[in-house]
Amino acid sequence: MKKNYQHVFAFDFAIDEINKDSNLLPNFTLGFQIYDNMFQARLNYDITLSLLSAKKNSFPNSMCGRQKKMLTVIGALGSEASMQIATILSLYQIPQLSYGSFHPGLSDKTYFPFTYQMVPNGNTQSEGIVHLIKYLGWTWIGLVVSDDDSGERAGEEVFFNENMEFSTGSYDIVNLVTFPNKSFIRVRVGMVDFQSSSNEKITIKKDAIIWPNIFNQTLPYSMCTERCPPGYHRKVRESEPSCCYDCSQCPEGTISHQTDAYECETCQETEHPNKKRNRCIPKVTTFLAYDEPLGKGLASTGLTFALFTVLVLATFIKHQKTPVVKANNRSLTYLLLISLLLCFICSLLFIGRPTITTCLFRQAAFGNIFSLALSCVLAKTITVVVAFMARSPGSKMRKWVGKGLSNYIILFSSLIQVVICAIWLFTSPPFPDLDMVSQSGQIVVQCNEGSDTMFYMVLGYMGFQASISFTMAFLARKLPDSFNEAKFITFSMLVFCSVWLSFIPTYLSTRGKYMVAVEIFSILVSSAGLLGCIFAPKMFIILLRPEVNTKNNFFRKNNFTK
Repeated sequence: MKKNYQHVFAFDFAIDEINKDSNLLPNFTLGFQIYDNMFQARLNYDITLSLLSAKKNSFPNSMCGRQKKMLTVIGALGSEASMQIATILSLYQIPQLSYGSFHPGLSDKTYFPFTYQMVPNGNTQSEGIVHLIKYLGWTWIGLVVSDDDSGERAGEEVFFNENMEFSTGSYDIVNLVTFPNKSFIRVRVGMVDFQSSSNEKITIKKDAIIWPNIFNQTLPYSMCTERCPPGYHRKVRESEPSCCYDCSQCPEGTISHQTDAYECETCQETEHPNKKRNRCIPKVTTFLAYDEPLGKGLASTGLTFALFTVLVLATFIKHQKTPVVKANNRSLTYLLLISLLLCFICSLLFIGRPTITTCLFRQAAFGNIFSLALSCVLAKTITVVVAFMARSPGSKMRKWVGKGLSNYIILFSSLIQVVICAIWLFTSPPFPDLDMVSQSGQIVVQCNEGSDTMFYMVLGYMGFQASISFTMAFLARKLPDSFNEAKFITFSMLVFCSVWLSFIPTYLSTRGKYMVAVEIFSILVSSAGLLGCIFAPKMFIILLRPEVNTKNNFFRKNNFTK
């Protein structure tokens, strides 16, 4: 049987049954004429006009010779042909029954008041298919539609998401079971009921479904690969269909929270990906705090060295009249110890949550206090050198011997650093800042130095002072004196320069709170180097070798005596 001929036989059978039953239409006999449009739009108009004319001539409004009255037109099979026929029939108020397809335009009673579509609205069928696709978990499907208006609607207007709302209606879900002899049967395996009050509009018996042998009797996948879970994204394979792809984990710093994501996305600045990279979580705010092990260790070390400095200062004050204390400018020694005490204490400004006050003053305090300590060391060194240069009779250096020279050195050397820090604070002062980039998953609360140039100028001037002190102490290390401390200053400056030369690359290679820890460590180690190298030998003599710390021993070995 050729395609669509069964419609003709069914129609003929129905008319015959009606005419046989005298109870249905008594004293009336139905007749019909069947036309084939050959799927040509021109023939649709020609046939319609012939129906409205006498003797099959296309002269509308001419009823001469017509013996039978046309009651209605049934057709056409396609929606496009039905609309063409309805355009003419509506002018003559002749009813039309469209049985083969549904077109939204024919439902407009303003333009087609005499047209009735017997086919249900196809949108509900599409919606039922959508429910079935979602139920089976298929995300990639092929859509086969007719090449007409109905097909275009199906291909362009069927969209769905998780919050889709459907109209009322119900449809059976039928499993078409085929056999080797190409015969088939229809098996009802479920239904889609839009009138159901529950959220699940679809009911299906999975065990009743018989899949083709090509699928090994299992639910087929809608794609040629497994679906990409959250945390991964699609990576299309070259020279293969777009539904075939690999799953690649999202790059570091990005996430995907959907299945089969096409690409990964970055989190907000205050968030970062979790380990699975499938969602963003808030970043942790961090800084070098007193209650963490690193903060506790550095703070305890600083306070311990500060206590040692106080003990050394108290010991020197107690033995201030002994030769060891008096030999190298007692007041200068006290000033150096006080500056070292402040160096240890200023390291505490770098611990804790940065504030406007701590950011503004911590680098300035560090720079000026260290510059004062280095100025004292430089004054001590120059004082020793000048003293030995003034030993010759008639030497012009005698006028420089005394406290005045050391005071000028300290004042001038410290003032330069004060000016540098003042310019820094007035032009580009440090301020609290948030670093959201350097540490993954963390927001580092830190002090922005304002001007890196000024920061390194402060360090550079300290390095210049240390270099001058080291050079002078190295040259004076072999000068005769019972308590000549030039060689101890040499060692202390060597430690100081080594610490701060290694500080710069280490500081630049670290991030976050560890940058602060590196600077605190450098402050503590360099200050401890000065304290240990210069004052440890003297404390050894004062506390453990008091017999050496006598005036007789001093003058016996002092080359100043004649």
